[in-house]
Amino acid sequence: MSLKESYLFELKKQENNIITLQLDNPVVVAQVMVLEHDLIRVLMTKGEELEVDKTWLVAPGMDDVPFEGRSRFDLSPFSLPSYQLSNEGQAVSIETEVLKLSIDLEGFKATWFHKAADGELKQIAADRNTQAYNFDGSLGDGIFHYLQRTQDEQYFGLGEKSGDMDRYGKRYRMLSVDPMGYDAQYTDPLYKHIPFYITRNTQSDISFGIFYDNMAQSVFDMGNEMDNYHGWYRYYHSFAGDLDYYIIAGPKVKDVVKRYSWLTGKTIFSPKWSLGYSGSTMTYTDAPDAQEQLKRFIELCEENDILCDSFQLSSGYTSIGDKRHVFTWNRDKFPDPKGFIDEYHQKGVRLCANIKPALLKSHPRFNELKKQGIFIRNSSGEVEMVQFWDEVGAYIDFTNEKSISWWKENVTSQLLEYGIDSTWNDNNEFEIWSTDAISSGFGKELPFETVRSIQPLLMMKTSFEAQKEFAPHLRPYLISRSGSPGMQRYVQTWSGDNYTNWKSLKYNIKMGLGLSMSGIYNVGHDVGGFSGLAPDPELLVRWVQNGIFHPRFTMHSWNDDQTVNVPWMYEETTENIRNLMKFRHRITPYLYTALYEAHENYEPIIRPTFYDFGHDKKTFEENDDFMLGESMLVASVVEEGRTERDVYLPSNEGGWYNFHTSEWHEGGKTVTVPAPLEYNPLLIKAGSIIPINDIDPSFLTKNEAGRGFLLYPHTGNGNSSYQLFEDDGVSSNYRENHTMVNVSMESTAEKVEIKLDVQGTYSLPYKKISFCLTGDNSRKIVINGKEAEKINGNYEVNI
Repeated sequence: MSLKESYLFELKKQENNIITLQLDNPVVVAQVMVLEHDLIRVLMTKGEELEVDKTWLVAPGMDDVPFEGRSRFDLSPFSLPSYQLSNEGQAVSIETEVLKLSIDLEGFKATWFHKAADGELKQIAADRNTQAYNFDGSLGDGIFHYLQRTQDEQYFGLGEKSGDMDRYGKRYRMLSVDPMGYDAQYTDPLYKHIPFYITRNTQSDISFGIFYDNMAQSVFDMGNEMDNYHGWYRYYHSFAGDLDYYIIAGPKVKDVVKRYSWLTGKTIFSPKWSLGYSGSTMTYTDAPDAQEQLKRFIELCEENDILCDSFQLSSGYTSIGDKRHVFTWNRDKFPDPKGFIDEYHQKGVRLCANIKPALLKSHPRFNELKKQGIFIRNSSGEVEMVQFWDEVGAYIDFTNEKSISWWKENVTSQLLEYGIDSTWNDNNEFEIWSTDAISSGFGKELPFETVRSIQPLLMMKTSFEAQKEFAPHLRPYLISRSGSPGMQRYVQTWSGDNYTNWKSLKYNIKMGLGLSMSGIYNVGHDVGGFSGLAPDPELLVRWVQNGIFHPRFTMHSWNDDQTVNVPWMYEETTENIRNLMKFRHRITPYLYTALYEAHENYEPIIRPTFYDFGHDKKTFEENDDFMLGESMLVASVVEEGRTERDVYLPSNEGGWYNFHTSEWHEGGKTVTVPAPLEYNPLLIKAGSIIPINDIDPSFLTKNEAGRGFLLYPHTGNGNSSYQLFEDDGVSSNYRENHTMVNVSMESTAEKVEIKLDVQGTYSLPYKKISFCLTGDNSRKIVINGKEAEKINGNYEVNI
């Protein structure tokens, strides 16, 4: 409570799964919306008017939302299940099959319970007993939500954050900035705005998620602050907007992650080539002979037999003098852009061009756009000028239809028509610090702060729409550095301009996992480090070993000594790196199917070990390991000079195989495995079926297809199955034209029986499939009912 004696809410009405409660002085309207059995929303406003009546972040099961957003009161995507409402005078309770919410009407103090299948209720959350909300402004400016906390809790999520995965005891700012060379253990804030986290109770092992649908900068205090008068608490404070939050029941972390991913929209199913190695550096495009340097890069890829699928064209191609001007081409550096792009395409390498959402005041078209009114303005109607790179400039307002049209036209005419394949939406943090800035709001002006994080989201959506309209038969691929919930619908992302050291390698792993636990699945890091001194040979190799297991695999650098992070950077490590990148190509069918599962079934591609093995409490301890899909446990080396690695193997039914030695290990134990510079420690869960590219590729033959399966049977009795997704890798009609290759494996002490079934409309580019068995080779192998014979060490089946 505050100094006021009473904040007594009254139950006003219930209709269409919305229960409305109201406080009369001051007027506060609280609406509780029962959306799913495991999903309840609370919307609290001063009066009946919302500051922002649209949402861009909530897109349940959707591929996209309109530019102008969705009405916050559009509940049509939800199932709106039946529920029980009890009015007990001083309290109201709302109960579904999974959740129960009890509200003390004095101060709207909410207590949340998880309901087990047998009906048992366990408390999962509760508002702070003293002044949980900012009804009268006595807590300060903005909106506040205080929750109780205990010592038995862990907090995961908040997207791209530095430090350990467990956020307990820390305070974070949710604000997008450009912290080049950040400290991956301590720097905050970073690039992205993800107001969502998961609470896990370590005693009950019950988890739930809370998501704040708010686009203004905010603070999450996860127990850093204490005050004797209020007990132990945590809080959310947003500088503007409305208090609109969703409670997602688990009971497991995995359940929360998938439901939250569904709530904010589908992961884009980008083309297969987006999973290949992507080269990049600012050094080449900043050079006076940029086109020649980029031509030499491809020649060196071919000379060194480095498989390369794309190159990210840094912003130096847009320079005029020492300034960068979006949608221009420097014809001194690039005398023949189309010829240069054609040369890359002839070698099977796509190009992704860097674009920025601000125009410097020296941009040739600045005054033209100023007259058109497409920049973010202040309350006087003047252009809001800000610091951007080496000069002042203005950000484009993507809540303005004229801005969207202009941007799409230029993406098309200045990039796509030249042959550029993809847009790299960069420097899109929208660093505007004036409280006077105004967004057009699609005809309804809004303070910039209330929709701050929507600007990068709408920027990438605009680029996405331009690419779709230009080539409707192709699936778009885009990259964005900044973003918010929903960015996964449009782009692949990365952890920004990291610093080159061992610490970044270690904590970038956790940063990527934090994004994955927050619904952003298609992620990676600048392999080798972006800023600082060049990586030494050992660090470069270890970073490549880690990078090949992430969805995004890119070397991008701006080294202090003007060197460039490339696979052939050091003669003594080139062969190792070449082989590691070929291994990445070998497991691409596994990666590509994981990307499809992320898109179709909301499964993260990389995940902490506790995601799949939460029954094993030891997996919740901080570690440097992660899972790639369900089968691969990656144990990256993150310390200098190490040649062995201790790995905790989560408890599971069948144990684990060392990929490199074929040695079997029991689960639930820590083992020490070799970790030479030649390879990264990799453990495979028993029962796994891993699809591979069963060919020996080269730079010129990387698109040839062959298919095999690596089999890791249980040592005794066991059953498992796998579905491999196959299509042409680029077309937008993948839902209609794809094929599933279904493999099941039944193991006993005497034999391993494989069943292969191929279903679909896509014509596979290979005619046979090989199977390679790991483990006890004395067992009989039966494939589709017939005992199989080894051919060249493997078993083969014609299809």
